[in-house]
Amino acid sequence: MYYVAGVDVGSTQTKAVLIDDNKRIVGRSLTHTGANIVKAAERAFDLLLEETGVQRNDVVYIVGTGYGRYKVTFGDTQITEISCHAKGANFAFPGTQTVLDIGGQDTKGIKVDSRGEVLDFAMNDKCAAGTGRFLEAAATTMGLTLEEIGDVSLRGQDGIHITNVCTVFVESEILSHLAWGRKREDVLRAVHYSIARRSVGLLRRVGLDAEITFTGGVSRNKGMVAALQDVLNMPLNVSDDSHFMGAIGAAVFAYERAGMLSEQALAAADIRGQA
Repeated sequence: MYYVAGVDVGSTQTKAVLIDDNKRIVGRSLTHTGANIVKAAERAFDLLLEETGVQRNDVVYIVGTGYGRYKVTFGDTQITEISCHAKGANFAFPGTQTVLDIGGQDTKGIKVDSRGEVLDFAMNDKCAAGTGRFLEAAATTMGLTLEEIGDVSLRGQDGIHITNVCTVFVESEILSHLAWGRKREDVLRAVHYSIARRSVGLLRRVGLDAEITFTGGVSRNKGMVAALQDVLNMPLNVSDDSHFMGAIGAAVFAYERAGMLSEQALAAADIRGQA
């Protein structure tokens, strides 16, 4: 038995996933990225091996992805997070036609084919509006954790509209609503719907096809999932592994590359045998 791995170095967290030679996920690890990207990649991979009990020599191919993919110094190659999220979404939900990836600092809309290959994409990378950082700012302003705000927003009612999309200025707008006596859950509902509308606008640039898979750290936020499904008027695919989707896609690419190398080795051996 052999294994392959994908390491996704994100802006806030680094994820690693291990897949065996039967294309099954056998392990996952998660760590904060911090200031030292190289160390974060190494730490995530070491945790992966430690938790699965797999030896380093049994991992035959490693793909790095994410904004820090070139810092995965022990990897065999690097592939963009756009391609890896597309491949990972296809692995989890083979019918995926569009991927919405909301991470810590950017949002991506990705159109994919039946093999999980990228056909088109659009991204909001000029600022952190509509991203995990935007939600983090809202949580901090209200004295809540990032994990709490999704559930709180589900208890909210309509009636508030968030006009600011800037992560800096949204804090003052939230404080203004609270000063006017608006309920915390109503304000958070408005924040989530603001992001949802912005994200759907991004998806329309690549095409809103029937089956949409939601990936990235923000996909763990139940309030965000509910807001998006309401604005889209359709269900979303959300995997328990949605936070790891980039690393999963990288591991699937590693699996494919390892298979290609095996085929090339067999072909070379066959040629030598004929000679």
